[in-house]
Amino acid sequence: MFLRINNVLTAPEIARLVELSRELPFVEGRVSNPANHTKNNLQVDPVDAKSLEPAQLVQAALVRCREFVDFTLPKRLAAPLLCRYEPGMNYGAHADAAILQLPGGRLRSDISCTVFVSDPAAYEGGELMIVLGNQTLTFKGAPGDAIVYPSTTQHEVLPVRSGERLVAITFVESLIADQHQRSQVYELSEIAALAGLNMKWETRVRLEVVRQNLLRMWSTS
Repeated sequence: MFLRINNVLTAPEIARLVELSRELPFVEGRVSNPANHTKNNLQVDPVDAKSLEPAQLVQAALVRCREFVDFTLPKRLAAPLLCRYEPGMNYGAHADAAILQLPGGRLRSDISCTVFVSDPAAYEGGELMIVLGNQTLTFKGAPGDAIVYPSTTQHEVLPVRSGERLVAITFVESLIADQHQRSQVYELSEIAALAGLNMKWETRVRLEVVRQNLLRMWSTS
């Protein structure tokens, strides 16, 4: 399943991320994936002390976003990383690593997330392309929007032809590892949210019992 979320970041948060992107040092993106010769971008130097600010800003925005939390059921969240693509830069077709080694231990990447920072009108190219069966989905979000998608999918970032593409990326280890099971719990949550006020109280309680029991049965917490 894919989820597009609007306005994950507020206007002041977007402005601050753009400001930080001008102040912080960036390093070659292959530093975090040296084996992939198709990765051609820049990312904030994680060694720099100020790199914590953009990571904390984006993480706080995601955690407070109910749509994101309900969809991903996060158990662990990798520190979001600010990435920049200048003209000629891209990230070729790839699948995200299944296991990420983080300072606090290993994280299983169930779900990937891209949060758009740049105005799409400010750069040409740079679309995020995700393969779904025999189709390719293309995303180029407004500032503050996010696209959430399974880490198992093949995807790429097309070459930026002009301007600058600024995004933040992160990875989620979900309480429910299985994508199908996770989507069932999400659908039940959506039904409760959309039709809850129109349900008889007894029906709503029974729905919630099923949802909570599935969470209890499938979660790895």
